[in-house]
Amino acid sequence: MSRQIIVTDKAPAAIGTYSQAVRAGNTVYLSGQIGLDPVSMTLAEGFEAQTVRVFENLRAVAEAAGGSLADVVKLNIYVTDLANFAKLNELMGKYFSEPFPARAAVGVASLPRAALVEADGVMVIA
Repeated sequence: MSRQIIVTDKAPAAIGTYSQAVRAGNTVYLSGQIGLDPVSMTLAEGFEAQTVRVFENLRAVAEAAGGSLADVVKLNIYVTDLANFAKLNELMGKYFSEPFPARAAVGVASLPRAALVEADGVMVIA
C-alpha cells in the first residue's frame, strides 16, 4: 500500500518533523492541529477562538485529502483545562453532526506553543 502525503496552505504548515496528514489506502491520518492561523502562524486568543481554529484547520486538511469532517471516524482532543469540556462539546457540535465520530478528550499539562487545545483524527474516505 502506498502512502500519500497531504499538504495544504489552508492549514498551518507543520512546525516539526511530521506531515499535515498521511493517506494510506482509504484511511487518512490527520496530524494534531492547534489554534494557529495558517497565514500569520500566530495562535488565536482564548479557548473558544483556538478551538474554532483547530476545527477549521482540521477541515482544511480533510478537504485537501479529498474528504470532509463528515468522514472523520475518530478524534483525539487534548485540552489544558477540562473546565472547558462543555464549551468543547458545544463548539464540536458546530462542525460535526450525527453520527458523531468516536472521540477521546484528554486533559494535559501543556501543548505546543502554550496552546489551550489540540486535536488530531482519523478519517476514512471512499
